[in-house]
Amino acid sequence: MTLEEIFSSKGRVKILKLILKRGEVNLSTIVRETGLNYISVVKHLNYLKHQDIIEEINLGRVRVYRPKWVNPKVRYIEDMLRTLEEV
Repeated sequence: MTLEEIFSSKGRVKILKLILKRGEVNLSTIVRETGLNYISVVKHLNYLKHQDIIEEINLGRVRVYRPKWVNPKVRYIEDMLRTLEEV
């Protein structure tokens, strides 16, 4: 996994920023707040899960996504995004 791969999509960055900001977000909220379509969101979420950046929690019919804080790269990504928004 490289930074270029993670940040190669504006949609993926939108999703990642939302999850990092909120801590935990369900699928319908991600679709609504990013303005992306359902299929795109699911593809980006699967990519981020595969890269160990986020994790999925199933709460019955609701799927919740949150940062995978045990991965130290997640903290670096969060710090980088926060710094870039300040600039």
